[in-house]
Formats: sequence, structure tokens, C-alpha cells
Amino acid sequence: MDKRVKFDFEVYFTNGGSLKGEDFRLDIAGNDITDQELADYIIEDLRLLMAGKVNILNKEIFSEPHKRKPAHKPSSEEQLIDLSHTIEEGLITYKGLPAPHICDFLSREDSRQFYEEGTEFQIGKIEMVSNTGTYIDCPFHRFENGKDLADTGLEKFAELEAVVIRIPFPETLEITEEHLKNREIRNKAVLIHTGWDHHWNTEAYYENHPYLTKSAAEYLKDCQVKLVGIDSHNIDYTEGKNRPVHTILLGAEILIVEHLCNLDKLPDDHFTFTAAPPKFKGVGTFPVRAFASIKA
Repeated sequence: MDKRVKFDFEVYFTNGGSLKGEDFRLDIAGNDITDQELADYIIEDLRLLMAGKVNILNKEIFSEPHKRKPAHKPSSEEQLIDLSHTIEEGLITYKGLPAPHICDFLSREDSRQFYEEGTEFQIGKIEMVSNTGTYIDCPFHRFENGKDLADTGLEKFAELEAVVIRIPFPETLEITEEHLKNREIRNKAVLIHTGWDHHWNTEAYYENHPYLTKSAAEYLKDCQVKLVGIDSHNIDYTEGKNRPVHTILLGAEILIVEHLCNLDKLPDDHFTFTAAPPKFKGVGTFPVRAFASIKA
């Protein structure tokens, strides 16, 4: 049997006044709908402007044939996909670098002495190297006189038009310029999806990982891409002591994001990429909350 909802509502407007309804009935998709979803639906369906607080009262779900098209749960016009690994106590991102130490500087218990009863806070303390988790590299990471995080403008980090190039690691670990051709990449963030994040936080993650060749970096530079990301342990081949990809890309002020994840959840194009770090002076690498925005 179809489901309907009966409820009262109160809408208060930010510029004064209110609108109230009693015994309002609505067809719904599924067996339930939350108060927040009902409030959003009312605002949208009645085309209300300047709406502030909304109260849903006396809600009742019951079975009854639908009278009109059901109210679906509101869907956002923008879908955000998290592309970052979680940073936690003891996490090893790069062999040879220390794991982060995450603890309380001020615990909730200790904070109670400063506030009235029932009020408490936690202030965390984090000790870590800047190459932890999913992080971004700026030119200062490689070059003494390169731009650091503070000198790099937000337009380099945020809402970049992006594409995904898929090169599964079982097929090859060496990513050349041939893998990058025949794609529209100029002035875009290029995210290399290898699937290597499947090995995250395991011993397999650190060795024999996918990487870009020097010629691939030169090709990306020539195409004037804005940023290059990869879901691998390093964008460079790490068996040797040189790092040509970092040198070429950062030398051209093309930012690098390493240790991405969830690239399999993205379309090949028509989305934006953001990976913004704090505005630190004198630091060239730092963890980011990288994410993609996909318009509906």
C-alpha cells in the first residue's frame, strides 16, 4: 500500500512573519520521511523565500493510495565525493617518516574546571610530518625559492575543472605520455586512477607502486595542466634517488596530490576537484581534504 504523511507545520521567515498549516497531507516515496526532508520539501514546493526556522508537528505516517506524484527525498544538485584517506593515530603514509601522534591537549574532563556544569570542550594536539595522509605538494617542497602553501593562490587548489585517466595497476605500473594522449586535459586537474589505493595501509602499498615517467611529466607540463593527482604511494619512481616528475611539475608550478582514493567513484570528466590545505608559511606539503564536486 502507498504511504502518506499527515502533519502540521510552522514556517518562520527571516524578514518577519510566519506561515502555518494544519492536517497537511502529502504522498511520500518509501515508508518514511524525516522532519528535515519534510521541511525542505515544503519550502521548495511552496516556493517560499526568506524561510528560517521550520517546525514539523504531529507527524503521522499512514497507508493510503497516492493522490499525486510522491514527494521524493530532496536530492542535492551537487554530489561531493571524498577522495581523502583518514588520518589516525599511528598511520604510516611513507616508510621512514614518523606516524602522526594525535592526543588531547585539553581533555573534556580537564576542561570542566573552567566552565559551568554541563559545559565541556576538547582541544586536540597533533604531531606529524607534513607528508601524512592525502597531501598536496607546492613548489616549495622541491625548490627553496618556490611558492609555499601561503604564497599559492586559492585558484590553484579549489574548484578545478578535472578529468580522470584510468590506468589500472595490473596492466602497468609505468605511466607514460602515451597513456595521457587523446584526452582533453589542458588547464585541468588530471587525476590518475590506478586502483593502488586498494593496498592503502598495508605493506604492499609502499613497494612497486604505479608512477609517472619523466616523459609523462613533460607532456603534462606542455599541456599546461593545473594539477596532477594520483592514488599511488608516489607520483615518481622511488627506487632511484632522482625525482624527475616532482622536479618538472613543481618547477612549472603544477601542484601534485598523492595518496588519493575513491577515484573509481568519479566520472571521467565534467566535475571539479578541490584539495585545499591550511595557509602555512614556510611549508610546501600538507594534508588536504580532497574532494570532487559532481553537478546533477
